Amino acid sequence: MKQTITATGHENVLAEHGTTIEITKHPDLTVMGDCIIGVKASHGCADLNPELKDLIQSGKKIQVTLKVGEIEDVVIGEGHALLTLTHPDDIVIRKSDFKCQRTLMINADKAACDLKKELVDALEKPETKLEFIIEVVD
Repeated sequence: MKQTITATGHENVLAEHGTTIEITKHPDLTVMGDCIIGVKASHGCADLNPELKDLIQSGKKIQVTLKVGEIEDVVIGEGHALLTLTHPDDIVIRKSDFKCQRTLMINADKAACDLKKELVDALEKPETKLEFIIEVVD
C-alpha cells in the first residue's frame, strides 16, 4: 500500500533539524521551521487513506521516498499503535519514538539535516514540486 502526497518548496527551507522532517498544508514558512521541507501539502495526517493508517498503526515498517524530479532520498521508520494520524495540516517523521497526532512514523533513520543536499537545495525554490511517497514495506 502506498500513497503519494505533493508539496512545494519555499525560500525558507533550511532542513537543519536533527530529529524530524515535516511537510505542512500551510503556505508560509519562517526560518524557525527548520524541519519543514515542503509547504502547501496536498494532505495532512488526517487525510491519509484509512487502509494506510491501519497498516501504520499496526506497527509496520514504513518507507517515505522524497522525490524532486530525478533527485530522490529515502527515509525508513516504523509505525506504532499509538499514532493517531489525526492532524489536519501536518505530517512529521521522527527519529525519536515521540508520538502525537502529527507523527507519521517513529525511529526513522533520517532527519531533515540528513537529507541529500541537492534535494534540500531544490526545495529552497518555491516553484519546486515535492513528491512525498509513503509506502508500507513489511
